[in-house]
Amino acid sequence: MTLEVIGAGFGRTGTASLKGALEELGFGPCYHMSELFEHPEHVPLWEAAGRGEPVDWEEIFYGYEATTDWPGGAFYEELMERYPEAKVILTVRDPESWYESARSTIFGMQRVASSSPLFSLAATFVPRIRSIRRAVLMVTGLAFADMFDGRFEDREYAVGVFEQWNEEVQERVPAERLLVYEVKEGWGPLCAFLGVEAPEDKPFPHLNDAEVFRGRIRRMRALTAAAALAVVALTFGVLLAGLALLRSRTSGG
Repeated sequence: MTLEVIGAGFGRTGTASLKGALEELGFGPCYHMSELFEHPEHVPLWEAAGRGEPVDWEEIFYGYEATTDWPGGAFYEELMERYPEAKVILTVRDPESWYESARSTIFGMQRVASSSPLFSLAATFVPRIRSIRRAVLMVTGLAFADMFDGRFEDREYAVGVFEQWNEEVQERVPAERLLVYEVKEGWGPLCAFLGVEAPEDKPFPHLNDAEVFRGRIRRMRALTAAAALAVVALTFGVLLAGLALLRSRTSGG
């Protein structure tokens, strides 16, 4: 099994919907940012790739036939070289609506992971939260720190980076290997590009809309608060037990 499809589009351009569509068409499983939460062992490999170090792509993509979204999209050129038969799909959308969606979802998750004292505290003691935090910071670091030079909140600058990226992908990928695609176009262009039949009586998947993503952020905050509360309660309990032991020894001495 080898990668047959490489997604080069930014997050919040329909990458989750494309993942669902590709898997429905037989190009699955498809690697997506969400995979990192199930495979935390991949995070150090992506971090190395972000530093420009050699990476064994097979170690990351073993068993996968496609990839969409970040972090894979950030390395579409390296993946094109490693998988010369793979086709490339650049998911696009209106730049202004893309910015609003990314600001309220991905950027919001990044702020929780990087700025929340409770999240940092919970990550110190809870391995699952620690893995989530490292994955989120790695992916958003590639985007907000590297791709946007830490200036994502500058709307005009961020939209300019988004548009420049889409132009450069179209310049660098041979036309015969590239599909520039909006997920609202549905099955037709995608199936024609991949040379497969469209599924009968199956609607095109529309996944991971902004509200679903914001729900994930709320759950992440709730999990963080619960874990932090448990840590505080445990610490307080240990202190009380220590004081009780000290008092018993003092009264007995």
